[in-house]
Amino acid sequence: MNQLMNQIITTFQKYMGTGLITIWFLAALLFLFLAEGRKNRRILFLYTPVIVLLFFFNPLFAEFFDKMADKATYFRVCWLLPITVVIAYATVLVVSRLKGKKAVFAAVLCLCLIGVSGKLVYSNPLYSRAENIYHVPSSVVDICDAIEVPGREVMAAFPPELILYVRQYSTLVCMPYGRQVLMGGYDEIYDLMKAEEIDLEQLVPLTRERLCHFIVLRQDSVIIGEPEEYGWELFYSKEGYDVWRDTAVELVIPEGYEEK
Repeated sequence: MNQLMNQIITTFQKYMGTGLITIWFLAALLFLFLAEGRKNRRILFLYTPVIVLLFFFNPLFAEFFDKMADKATYFRVCWLLPITVVIAYATVLVVSRLKGKKAVFAAVLCLCLIGVSGKLVYSNPLYSRAENIYHVPSSVVDICDAIEVPGREVMAAFPPELILYVRQYSTLVCMPYGRQVLMGGYDEIYDLMKAEEIDLEQLVPLTRERLCHFIVLRQDSVIIGEPEEYGWELFYSKEGYDVWRDTAVELVIPEGYEEK
């Protein structure tokens, strides 16, 4: 039970980020507890988030969640917390109770505090400037279009920087691992794919076990072993990536279509 509680606390700490927004959120809850007397608003802005927090930090609920879903997604319970709404409402309530310059000063102070409480979301290396109407890197569009087989799914292993975008763009291109590996989840193939040196002797048996039709590697990757000796054929190259087709993994083409 103690170990589970430690995992819950660690998950919440990761969700908090810098922690400052969470501090303002908890301060806003305390202020509303003392200052907001209207029952319907206390239920919405105070009781509801407190109940969510009580559930989140309850080891029994965490254990139940793990059995029903996946502990790697437990942090999503925090998405139920109306953090932005509570902070905004508490700020408006504070400012509305002040007059003149005090109100202006309080509003500016609150905005500054919120502004320094985090960092620009687009500074994350997993985000990039939109290059098309799909808001994903053009390399993802080109690779997925090249390997898609109409009428069926294909399995492809992608390097870490493309994982988030593939599932946004195509429902026909599947991956042997998903977003959870970017959040600390373990996967053997993913660990080999993100390594500085791609060891085919280790990688190939694992990708074949997961029935990967394609393996996408950066062109600047250091590859240990000759792909052709493992039954790989260079299928497509574009924008710094090579797409290898593993001929040992059968790819059934629906009637009426031919393999590219």
